[in-house]
Amino acid sequence: MIETERLLLRQWTDSDRAPFAELNADPVVMEHFPTTLTREQSDAFVDRMISHLTDRGWGLWAVEVLETGRFIGFVGLWPIAFDPFAGREQREIGWRLARSAWDHGYATEAARAALEFAFSVLGWVEVVSFTARSNVKSQRVMERIGMTRDPSSDFDHPAIPPDHPLRPHVVYRVQRTLGTGHRSAKS
Repeated sequence: MIETERLLLRQWTDSDRAPFAELNADPVVMEHFPTTLTREQSDAFVDRMISHLTDRGWGLWAVEVLETGRFIGFVGLWPIAFDPFAGREQREIGWRLARSAWDHGYATEAARAALEFAFSVLGWVEVVSFTARSNVKSQRVMERIGMTRDPSSDFDHPAIPPDHPLRPHVVYRVQRTLGTGHRSAKS
């Protein structure tokens, strides 16, 4: 578990499944994904996240607002296993929050904590993030957590059909400055 000033990043529970399925079915939340998810798809994703956190000790944590105990989505770290990242042991930071949790700074707060965990606890040297070119809100979060756009790494997402408007993706990076524990953006 990771605790911030307002949030708890924790393992998933069965009570998270229904609100997570609800946010995955929200077309506004899923605007920058090819499709919304069914309840079955959402639950299968939760199962993968639980397994990953259990096996590795890091992953996509469920995010809860400390003051209310309300589940609002996920933030965390995930391995990237597809081109153009395949074979380079790259890991990404990502988030998906319910619409009611937007514009409160929660994604930024939780993502900063996840990056700190990646660099300080796991000893990672670099973390990347990527999103559809049209997803300006997520790009702003990336910038607020100290990431810098790397246009030379932009790519067409292999899981999205050719000619789909969401296929072009932008890449952001941040590196740990060795020996200091501080982060530095890499362009």
